[in-house]
Amino acid sequence: MANQLTHFDSEGRARMVEVTGKDATARVAIAQGRIRMRAETLALALSGDAKKGDARAVAEVAGVMAAKKTADLIPLCHPLPLTGVQIAVADDSELPGFVVTARVTTLGQTGVEMEALTAVSVALLTLYDMLKAADKAMTIEAVALLEKSGGASGDFRRAP
Repeated sequence: MANQLTHFDSEGRARMVEVTGKDATARVAIAQGRIRMRAETLALALSGDAKKGDARAVAEVAGVMAAKKTADLIPLCHPLPLTGVQIAVADDSELPGFVVTARVTTLGQTGVEMEALTAVSVALLTLYDMLKAADKAMTIEAVALLEKSGGASGDFRRAP
C-alpha cells in the first residue's frame, strides 16, 4: 500500500510531497465535528456564566490559531500561506452540544484539508477544556472533511 500513498517514496520511506511543479490554485476545505454534552452543560455554556468565560468565542479563536499551526503539528504537512480561516461554533439542542465548522482557504500548490480538520479538532478540544469542570463525560465525535475544492485531485463533497 505504501506505493499508493503520496507521503511514502517507492521504498516506503516517509516524505513531504514535492509540490514545486504544481500550479498555485485557489483551494478551499470545509470540515465539521461536534461535541455532545448534558443539556445543563450546554445551557451553562450559552448563559455566559461558565467559569472560564465565553466558551464559544474562545473555541473560535483557538480554531483559527490551530489552522495556522497545522504544519507544526502534523509532521508531513506543508506550511501554507492561509488566505482565510472561518470557524463557526453553533449550539445544537438536539445533540445537545455544539457543532463546529471550519472553512479554510489558500492560493497555493497543495490543499488545506488538514488545516480545516485541525481547526475543528482544536476548537472542539477547547470547548471540552472550557466546560470540563461542569461535564467530564462530554464526547467529541464525527470530525470529518465535508468538502474541498481546487487542485489536481479535483473537488470532493461528502455524501449526506
